[in-house]
Amino acid sequence: MIPLAIVGLLSGALVEKAGVLSFEAQGAVIVPPELVTIAPRAFEYREATEYFRNGFAIDAPKRLEAVMVPLDITKYQVSQAEYGRCVSEAACIPSEAAASLPDDNAPVTGVSYDDAVRYATWLSHRTGEEWTLPTDFELAYAAADRFPDDALGIDPSDRNPAKRWLADYEREARRSASIDPRPQPRGSFGVSQTGLVDFAGNIWEWTSTCSSRIDLDRAKAVEDLNPLTCGIMIASGRHRSPMSSFVRNPRGGGCSVGTPPDNLGFRLVRRPSLLEGIANSARRATARLLALVIET
Repeated sequence: MIPLAIVGLLSGALVEKAGVLSFEAQGAVIVPPELVTIAPRAFEYREATEYFRNGFAIDAPKRLEAVMVPLDITKYQVSQAEYGRCVSEAACIPSEAAASLPDDNAPVTGVSYDDAVRYATWLSHRTGEEWTLPTDFELAYAAADRFPDDALGIDPSDRNPAKRWLADYEREARRSASIDPRPQPRGSFGVSQTGLVDFAGNIWEWTSTCSSRIDLDRAKAVEDLNPLTCGIMIASGRHRSPMSSFVRNPRGGGCSVGTPPDNLGFRLVRRPSLLEGIANSARRATARLLALVIET
């Protein structure tokens, strides 16, 4: 029988060879961001997709979604200091708003979707863990009570355009710009029930969700949602805003309709490791089995 120590060494070599882990020196140690783990639960989610029927915009479906595995997401938005480390290593482009931030611990703003992806790639390389932008679904799940519902609340079969105009006017009035749009120190905008700090303050957060539209009259399928080929991404905060991926200053253009965000920043999700993924798969299988037992 092969000794367990040898088995462990062989396994480690194979895993490193396969690219799952890397033991290559990474330089100075990067302390990973502080995380909040969102426990599995069911929650109601309204899609970020725009729906149209009879030539009118209608509310996207709202569904009860059951999430069966935990989600690790950064407790705070990425700070100027954290982003600056990436800039100092020439892996990121300096933010447009660096000079106007109150301190290095303030959330970084003046960054585009492309900038945020570069930072996530750099952090993944430097920590040996996988970091990505959250999807709109994940951000809604994590923000819980702080996530907005952009519904107009109009009957989809109602053809009266005046009702939609009034509902849209009221919604835009609620979306009025902040009294003070300047980025504030961490903790200035409260905490969600799940422990997420500062969501829905005056910083909108980039997601990896592509903006899309569906015309129900044409039974049109969802447009290409691949972030690699999509030029308009969803930024979420006090409301959702479709933004061009290269835009850093939302006031300078790139918002498709309505009130633009005050600022653009981001937070990240830590993706499960190989072993965590296996554990999550087992957790999902157990949940499904229990559901079947209960049904029978």
